[in-house]
Amino acid sequence: MKQGAQGSPVATGIPEQDAGVAARVPEQQRGTDTPREHGAAGPAARGEHPCPEAPVPHPRPVVQRSSVRGQILDALRTALVTGELTPGTVYSAPVLGERFGVSATPVREAMQQLAQEGAVEVVPNRGFRVVLRDARELAELAEVRSLLEVPVLLRLATTVAPERWAELRPLAETTVRAASAGCRAAYAEADRAFHRAVLSLSGNEQLVRIADDLHRRAQWPRATGRHIRTELMADAAQHAALLDALALRDVERVRVLVREHFRG
Repeated sequence: MKQGAQGSPVATGIPEQDAGVAARVPEQQRGTDTPREHGAAGPAARGEHPCPEAPVPHPRPVVQRSSVRGQILDALRTALVTGELTPGTVYSAPVLGERFGVSATPVREAMQQLAQEGAVEVVPNRGFRVVLRDARELAELAEVRSLLEVPVLLRLATTVAPERWAELRPLAETTVRAASAGCRAAYAEADRAFHRAVLSLSGNEQLVRIADDLHRRAQWPRATGRHIRTELMADAAQHAALLDALALRDVERVRVLVREHFRG
């Protein structure tokens, strides 16, 4: 760990965590050449008039870079959820790039996306600092999610057939298994998958997309010292209770459960 110009810690890497954490940041290979991503523009279209039916193939598709950036973004999001990226620490894009085996560019682009989502903040000439979610910000996210999702769930409680809710039981059970394992990254994915499936019954794709983004933001690192497995198990248990209330069309119970779930 190095000290920055203003005294803030600058990370030279991501600390080791217990085995089983998904999508870990690869260990840096010191003293060896680090592979870099190579982009190559495809050949120009031949002929006076391009033919859309027979496009000229590219040796390296243009989407390759987006794919690399997307993979880095997914890995960084997982590292945020698990706490491998420590709140308050500044991370350098070139150093992270070495650990991922890519150039600093896709790392920097992924970090810029995380900055837009509020997970990190830009530190000029140094890198990106991981933001710690405080109680107020989590409460605000819970309020926004409630305003967006509660009315939809109350409507679904009166319009969706009980057997449709039964079809979502396996997703709720998956969250229980992930919680029991105490893996925050696996639980985060299973939790969002469950909520996406519930909201998808509304038929509103924009709602599902926006709600999932808010949900992801609420999963970023919190204060340390909490019992992770106990917290996750309590959260997962509410999924089954919510399905029970929805199947019974108990509107008031649904209202209470959803609001408690978001605050939790």
